[in-house]
Amino acid sequence: MNHWAVRAYASGLGTARARTVVEAVRKVVGLQGQDVRANRLAVRVRTDGLTAADVDDAVARGDVVRTWAMRGTLHMVAADDLGWVLREVGAYFVDRQAPRRRQLGLDDAACQRGVAQLETILTEPRTRKEIVERVDLRLDGQAAPYLLSFAALSGVIARGPERGGEPTYVLAHPVDNGDELALRYLRGHGPAAPRDLAAWSGLPLTRARAAFEAVGDLIRSTPDGFVVADADPTPRLRLLGHFDAFLLGYRDRAVPPEHAKAIQSGGGFVMPAVSVGGQIVGTWRLGSTKDGVEVTPFTTIPARSRSELDTEVADLGRFLDRQTRPE
Repeated sequence: MNHWAVRAYASGLGTARARTVVEAVRKVVGLQGQDVRANRLAVRVRTDGLTAADVDDAVARGDVVRTWAMRGTLHMVAADDLGWVLREVGAYFVDRQAPRRRQLGLDDAACQRGVAQLETILTEPRTRKEIVERVDLRLDGQAAPYLLSFAALSGVIARGPERGGEPTYVLAHPVDNGDELALRYLRGHGPAAPRDLAAWSGLPLTRARAAFEAVGDLIRSTPDGFVVADADPTPRLRLLGHFDAFLLGYRDRAVPPEHAKAIQSGGGFVMPAVSVGGQIVGTWRLGSTKDGVEVTPFTTIPARSRSELDTEVADLGRFLDRQTRPE
């Protein structure tokens, strides 16, 4: 069995899909959260019957939270996973960002003063602008996002619900449930190696190796990397959105080299992709017409997958509450 097909299965892209937003997010530990629309689509492709509004409702209820986590970037994680995720990555990225914070006038004392004020200010969700107006620090330019990142990686705040297209921020209440980084990573990404964990998390390779060693009696080595459990996946066609966790979960990607730039288009963008059993066979986008979905295959999509493409396009429309058809 191709290891990319097993990885796709582990990532929730197989036949059995999650029933809730929390299940979908927990499956892969976290979903990239910088782009809210892409974040919703990452949930869609791993669930049955949910809508974009269901994702927003889960955020509003606090079932899932958007916060800075892996690679020091925004992710959506299950609320009850926040504690152990920050235990594993929070302090590392706080330290990594310290030189830039100091350049912006945010030394450790200023950050601690700002965090103490946030704990008082955030009695309700507030936008960045509202926070800047209330915090007694100079937060010009990038200083505000760096202070918010510091507070989030320290477990004090998280992103709240959107308000008029603007993100808000709320107090976080992380509880560490004791989960192990490598074990949770492998459940949603295996087979994988320490170098993959390092690429996904942003942690040093030495930390990734130590994380694997810590759960050595619970994982098994295969020719393609370590796994938690065996899988017998059936390849499925799935439409992955921008920055999908499957495309960010490893050091490499199952993309033909000649088409790599179509997926990694520059400027940090990871484009929407067509996956067949974990193999990336093309790109897609919402088309120029109101109901169109443009699919650009790298080669001919297998005939057995054409009906799955039609099903995926229709489900995309259902999720977004619009009519969709392949262009």
